[in-house]
Amino acid sequence: MSDAISRHATEIEAREVAESAREKKWDRESFMRSFFEGRFRLELLHPHPRPNPDEEARGTAFLAKMHAFAREHIDGDAIDRDGWVPDEVLDGLREMGAFGIKIPREYGGLGLSQRTYNRALALVSSRCASTGAFLSAHQSIGIPQPLALFGTEEQKKKYLPRVAAGALSAFALTEDEAGSDPANMTTAAVLSEDGSHWILNGRKLWCTNGPRAEIMIVMATTPPRDGVRGKRPITAFIVEADWEGVEVEHVCHFMGLRGLSNGVIGFTDVKVPAENVVWGEGQGLKLALITLNTGRLSLPAFCAAAGKASLEASRTWAAERVQWGQPIGKHDAVAQKLGKMAADTFAMEAGAELAAGLADRKELDIRLEAAIAKMWHSETAWEVGNEALQIRGGRGYETADSLRDRGEDPIPIERAVRDLRINLIFEGSSEIMRLFIAREAVDTHLRVAGDMVDPRAPMGRRIAAALRGAVHYAWWYPSRWLGWGRWPRYSEFGPLATHLRFVDRTSRRLARSLFHCMIRFGGGLEKRQAVLGRIVDVGAEAFLMTAACVRARMLVQENPGDRSPEELADLFCRQARRRIASSFSGIFGNDDIAAYGVARKAMEGRYAWLEEGVVGRKDVPAPAAERATSVPTPDEVPAGA
Repeated sequence: MSDAISRHATEIEAREVAESAREKKWDRESFMRSFFEGRFRLELLHPHPRPNPDEEARGTAFLAKMHAFAREHIDGDAIDRDGWVPDEVLDGLREMGAFGIKIPREYGGLGLSQRTYNRALALVSSRCASTGAFLSAHQSIGIPQPLALFGTEEQKKKYLPRVAAGALSAFALTEDEAGSDPANMTTAAVLSEDGSHWILNGRKLWCTNGPRAEIMIVMATTPPRDGVRGKRPITAFIVEADWEGVEVEHVCHFMGLRGLSNGVIGFTDVKVPAENVVWGEGQGLKLALITLNTGRLSLPAFCAAAGKASLEASRTWAAERVQWGQPIGKHDAVAQKLGKMAADTFAMEAGAELAAGLADRKELDIRLEAAIAKMWHSETAWEVGNEALQIRGGRGYETADSLRDRGEDPIPIERAVRDLRINLIFEGSSEIMRLFIAREAVDTHLRVAGDMVDPRAPMGRRIAAALRGAVHYAWWYPSRWLGWGRWPRYSEFGPLATHLRFVDRTSRRLARSLFHCMIRFGGGLEKRQAVLGRIVDVGAEAFLMTAACVRARMLVQENPGDRSPEELADLFCRQARRRIASSFSGIFGNDDIAAYGVARKAMEGRYAWLEEGVVGRKDVPAPAAERATSVPTPDEVPAGA
């Protein structure tokens, strides 16, 4: 491993690396950016984006093939049991073009939309989440997406036909000490003396598809030089797995997604051709973040699919299982769970479909919408899956194989719950997503008056920021109290109009609350992550409320005789409004400081007495692998050795 970093990056260094990679421009309009500024711009989302008729026809035919293949050839229970997605499954997906769903037809792909891609992933993941992860990691963050956005024509012609035909690709970013904080990255590349190639050294952790990939995007630090952004530039390279020096050092195994191919990939003096740099030196981290903006849209599709499967299993069981003289679904405790599951599943589908439609339309900047969908859907799907397990009771906790062996319907709720848990972690944990969204939410304020609350800014800049802020907020703040969020606005939404009026009012209240936080906490606001999280949660719930209403309106217009979408959207919005009220009340009325204090003392060992009475980690002998590599003392060497 490279010794480019012999210590952890400081907080300031880490912030500088992250800030240098941010997309700072907003060249296109953004619904959620406007929302955090106190403007509810429903016209950006309504009417619901419609697919291109030609693409929809081709997509429908492809999805029919995918449905048949998933039903007949993907056995999620066997894949979970064996820890391996069979080659014949991947070969079948290759034959139908599933590894190039979004790759343009001129490069050998199907040239289908994000909407069709999401629906295909939903079909596959409904049978096996591990197999769905193969397709998603390959196309959402692997070679296809970065090259589509930033690749040269030569790179596209060389690699896109290969990956469209099924050459599995991967994305290598994470390291032992560099997860959400790329400032600690140690994988490094240096240019050869003749400039023909880069010499890559390092080690990447948790590389999805890595052990079976043919091609991968690898992030590495490169030496700083004139014309290259950053003190520690991070550059993206196209690396082929069969090159000398590329090695799968370890295959990882997890709680869920047991068929996932994921591992530790080592690079030792790997010669990477100079033309395999993607987008240019120092652009790697920014490439990764932009790639993830769209790449994250696959996770909401997985989550919505999991919600549908959980709902189907739960509502049928709730109707069939009789206890205390009636179906358990008629007992209020279970009915409340089932009603919320149905409403949340509708909202998940609404959010996933709306985000995909916005991505296909290519008119808006959806970085915030994608991040919110990833965060909210992953958390909600986990709750829905957990409730499905509770409703199924012992049968939810029992494995599908065991149920099958007993002659019962092998509904894989236990597997689904294990598979769902990772969604809150990878491609940006929930905590990191909240920080990312919060940073973008305060961007306008920082542009106007950021220097005023920055203790590192010189006095001249702080005074200038104060004057600039005084002028800006003299107009801005009063305007966040003005606006009409009452009847008859949004009357065309019928019974859902009252919820959109609430969202309208919430946008201005949220903007005022964010401003109040900046005044109260100043430069310390970035440390109040729980407060920022509540602000983000308000925005997320409001976005999903809007998505649910917009989708319900579209579905009712298509089928006026069926008002069920309005029923689901109404319940979701009612419950979301209660969650929003709770988040607002917790912005300034909370126990955050007390909780933080206890956490600090816990890390210092103050409550170590609480851990007594169990066999702790300190009491357990070192694992066999560690014992085997330890050097024995002379008196430990067996006689005759």
